[in-house]
Amino acid sequence: MSPGPFAEPYEVTLVHSPACHFCDEAQESLRELARDHPVHLTVVSIDSPAGRALVAAHRPAMNPLVLVDGTFFSSGRFPRKKFLRMVLGGRVPATTSGR
Repeated sequence: MSPGPFAEPYEVTLVHSPACHFCDEAQESLRELARDHPVHLTVVSIDSPAGRALVAAHRPAMNPLVLVDGTFFSSGRFPRKKFLRMVLGGRVPATTSGR
């Protein structure tokens, strides 16, 4: 699939917790997604200083915490490939207005 007009990959951060099956499933789904889309996946341990800072900043209800381009995307059971592919189907240029 073509990345479209944006050459830069999506920066996806997964905050992973030990013994978390939702975290493992999210990581596998994101790796599969990266085969078809320009995605750069960074996995951060929840026990690391960076992981603790991200959890403090975003306060996810469940693990894992997933950020896309630095913005909260999901927590808990990862919305499977179909949903994420829909979201990643194309970037909308950043605006100064809220959501």
